[in-house]
Amino acid sequence: MQLGAYRPGSSLVHRAPLGLKSAAVVLGSVAMLAAAHPLATGAGALLTLLAYAGAGLLRELLLPVRLMWPVLLVLAGFQFWQAGPWTAVTVIGNILVCVLAARLLVLTVPMPLLLDGVVGLVRPLRVLGADPERFGLALALMLRSVPYLLGSASDVRDSAKARGLERNPRALAVPVVIRAVAYAQQTGDALAARGIGEPDRD
Repeated sequence: MQLGAYRPGSSLVHRAPLGLKSAAVVLGSVAMLAAAHPLATGAGALLTLLAYAGAGLLRELLLPVRLMWPVLLVLAGFQFWQAGPWTAVTVIGNILVCVLAARLLVLTVPMPLLLDGVVGLVRPLRVLGADPERFGLALALMLRSVPYLLGSASDVRDSAKARGLERNPRALAVPVVIRAVAYAQQTGDALAARGIGEPDRD
């Protein structure tokens, strides 16, 4: 199950420069989170909705909601209990808007271009000891891992439901954790076999 993969297109959103889109996502998310108000969340949601419509990708809006709803439900309940309904709406809305905005960036920028942009952004930090290429590799692994882990959670949930255990937290959590650890181990072994990630030795 793919949470984010490039969708080719010729819309204005697709053709906008990567730097402009990245700045809009980052600055918009920071402003919305700093405001911490339902009106700011609503404005962010409206702008994000318009951006998806402009890109012709409205059908992609519901996938993150379908994948994240158990976590969002728990967070909403906790925030409602701790701080009331408006805080719950604001927190959950902010999370969704940030995820959708970041996903739109992934959907409208080819992955090689996106990774090159991130590496270029980190390159000036070489003077501080940063390794841009390794950072880009870590980002690529993260973007590849998230859909796998979400798909794994969905498979476990379906399996538990088939056995009548969909309300058993252990039946849901333990297999997901085991799969995540196994996936991380396999990825680490594959990188080590190629000599990637090992510290440089003089």
